[in-house]
Amino acid sequence: MKFNDYDSIYFLGIGGIGMSALARWFRQKGLRVAGYDKTPTPLTHELMEEGMELHFDDKVEFIPGYLSKEKTLVVFTPAIPKDHTEYLYLKDQGFTIMKRSEVLGLISRDYKTVAVAGTHGKTTTSSLIAHIINTAGQDMVAFLGGITSNYDSNLVMRGDVSKDTVVVAEADEFDRSFLRLFPDVAVVTSADPDHLDIYGDHQSMLKSFGDFISQINKGGTLMIHHSVASLAASNKNITVHTYGMNQGQFFAGNLTTTGGFFTFDLIGPSTQINGITLGVPGFHNVENAIAAALVAKNLGISDDVIRKALGSFRGVRRRFEFVFNQHGRIFVDDYAHHPTEIEAFLRSLKAMYPERKLTVVFQPHLYTRTRDFAAGFAQSLSLADTLVMMDIYPAREVPILGVTSDIIFNDVTSPVKIRSSKKDLLAKLETLPLEVIATVGAGDIDTFVKPIKDMLSKKQ
Repeated sequence: MKFNDYDSIYFLGIGGIGMSALARWFRQKGLRVAGYDKTPTPLTHELMEEGMELHFDDKVEFIPGYLSKEKTLVVFTPAIPKDHTEYLYLKDQGFTIMKRSEVLGLISRDYKTVAVAGTHGKTTTSSLIAHIINTAGQDMVAFLGGITSNYDSNLVMRGDVSKDTVVVAEADEFDRSFLRLFPDVAVVTSADPDHLDIYGDHQSMLKSFGDFISQINKGGTLMIHHSVASLAASNKNITVHTYGMNQGQFFAGNLTTTGGFFTFDLIGPSTQINGITLGVPGFHNVENAIAAALVAKNLGISDDVIRKALGSFRGVRRRFEFVFNQHGRIFVDDYAHHPTEIEAFLRSLKAMYPERKLTVVFQPHLYTRTRDFAAGFAQSLSLADTLVMMDIYPAREVPILGVTSDIIFNDVTSPVKIRSSKKDLLAKLETLPLEVIATVGAGDIDTFVKPIKDMLSKKQ
């Protein structure tokens, strides 16, 4: 299949973070881009400002009339339900329809590809890799799962696309999308249990990670967190490097912290990069930075450039994002939606502000994930001094009998815990003595970031 056979691309679910990166890619390539999404967001507004035609009602009459089945590729996200009106119509009309992961796989196959997989850390790690390559002045394109603060986009491009271009892609384990990629260099940051609604059990998920590793091209390289290093056995034709904070072949030495920000030396066999100061906080980001630095070394990028880029990296929107820091109040927003992620985030935040009370607003994401990890969520959220628990964000799922936020909430041991609906959230926060506040979750909790920021701005 050749993309130059098409003059238009139509996206079903264009507002998704991965989908919008592809939309931006095709738009930059000069194709006409249009699409549907369920809800308008700041991101969909940006896409419209960039010249894309969007609508938010699932109605056939809103599909642009200029689309033809001969010259239009339809791209859809798995979040689109099987009974979606537009999807069924386009399928019936004989349009070529492909999943986002298939399209990304086709784009990447002609270039040297770096793929970052893992249940946690892949967005920050892939963004770090993209930033280092860009800082080095190499031709590259990165399809990211978040909006980078350095580039204010989830698509980062440098130079003309040619045979020497490096493609950086997130390898998403959800619905086994990462099996569409055949990378030259890969990272596996973690493989904790997740998406059990798709996989059934952790062993099945681990098998898929092994399958992904087996697809690394012969002679390629894998950077893998020491905790899941056994997965590397699925491919005997690659070079494997293990890493971690203080374990693995490559690790952080001489680690010091000031206000949650870290300086360290990257130490490993025949490698030492001294005096790295990381531009973003969080213990977990030290490991992400080590993985990114190893990829950069593999690409021939100098230690000086790596050191400079890691220091100038400003993070990813909704990943330990500082929203407000005035009047003695600090507000941080984070996408964490798995117990392991939440614990890492909250422990880092408490380490930065050990003398201050931490209020956490949490919105669970998916009924199945809430059911499967309720005990883990309760344990990690108990790190908060005050927990404000919202209702489950269902996303693509229908309710499961007996599964509500309460199965987490009831086991939380925080000194103060409060249940709140969306409509009551701001009023309840107004009554609390807020010192450090964090919004946490992968649903639509981000829609409250600006209202909370505005509320804090008004308080003296």
